[in-house]
Amino acid sequence: MKTEMSVTPVVDHEQLRQAFTVFNQASSQLSGIYRELQQQVFRLTEELALANGELQRELAAKEALSQQLGQLLTALPGGVVVLDHQNSISRVNPAAIRLLGEPLLGITWQQIVQERLQPTGVAGEWHAGKEDPALFCSRRLYIESSVSEMTGECILLLHDMTEAYALREQNRRNQRLAAMGEMAAGLAHQLRTPLSTALLYAGHLSGEALDPQERKRFAVKAIERLHHLEHLIRNMLQFVKGEPVPAGRVKLSVLLRKMQRVMAPQMQQRNLRFAVQDNSMGVSLNVDRTALSNAVANLLDNAVQVSPVGSLVTLTCETTEDEARLIISDEGPGIDPTLHERVFEPFFTTRTEGTGLGLAIVHNLIQSMQGEIRIDSAPGAGTRFTISLPRMAKEFENVPDLRIRLKQPKNEDR
Repeated sequence: MKTEMSVTPVVDHEQLRQAFTVFNQASSQLSGIYRELQQQVFRLTEELALANGELQRELAAKEALSQQLGQLLTALPGGVVVLDHQNSISRVNPAAIRLLGEPLLGITWQQIVQERLQPTGVAGEWHAGKEDPALFCSRRLYIESSVSEMTGECILLLHDMTEAYALREQNRRNQRLAAMGEMAAGLAHQLRTPLSTALLYAGHLSGEALDPQERKRFAVKAIERLHHLEHLIRNMLQFVKGEPVPAGRVKLSVLLRKMQRVMAPQMQQRNLRFAVQDNSMGVSLNVDRTALSNAVANLLDNAVQVSPVGSLVTLTCETTEDEARLIISDEGPGIDPTLHERVFEPFFTTRTEGTGLGLAIVHNLIQSMQGEIRIDSAPGAGTRFTISLPRMAKEFENVPDLRIRLKQPKNEDR
């Protein structure tokens, strides 16, 4: 009978101990890494919670600021209109709705100008009302614009100038009454001289022994004095009235060409050189075309009267971002600086044949257009008059001339 024997493997205790040691070390390392991961997760969780809290606070602050701005826009007495990049109205406040009427959102600004605004004759100021022309004078607005640096949107601010305009007109009436009082003494002298001369010539006409040639000469002299008297009275009435008429778009390049054409014969007759320098860059003004033309023509006529034969008279146009300048200069005898403040006073003149009303009328016309006029002159250095007028706001420069709706002539050369 065969006996089977079992073999028990010999255990190497040293290898087993080393294996347990390696296992314990690995377990310890894993435990450390796990603890570090737990700490990192905890730290990131805290940082995320802080970041979320900061974002929540910033969001709440922005929402509060947005609400405050919304409340401020709602409470503003002036209108606010925001135009998008297509020049359409994207946002308005209640004041804008009150001033312009509804609807507004989604409508282009050009359409608003054409249908709900009319120029007043004062740069930047507009009549606002419904389609009925009888209501256009119900409200008077001053409109200014700015561009958002962040979005590039155009922001229009609408100011209700109705009460301010009424006060301004009252002040102008008071000033005209005061000016009329100052004019009274000078007016009596100005009227008496040509009237007395005309009466003298008329008296000669009654002489029976007067020959036909003398009678004709006295008649011509009397008529000349009466025409001078009529011209003086007409200028006086224009000065006293001093009210702007409805304005429209005036392209400066067209105005300069007209002045060159109108004044050229007079310049040639006096043997003067006439230069027109057009640096207007296509700029238009919102003014009364006739009033501005008359003001420039008056200054050019003054230059012709004082310029020596063969000298140069120039009409120059310059523009900046905010204004346009018309400069009339001559090479005449000049005016003493001590008299500069008086040249725009009624009846003040340095010429024996002058009435002293021309520059006063020009001054009133330019002021009615919200512009200004200044003089630079010195004896022997000629004279330069500079008319400065505000430019049309850029958002209005591409709007069609609204005078067409008033059935006025379309020809800009008129």
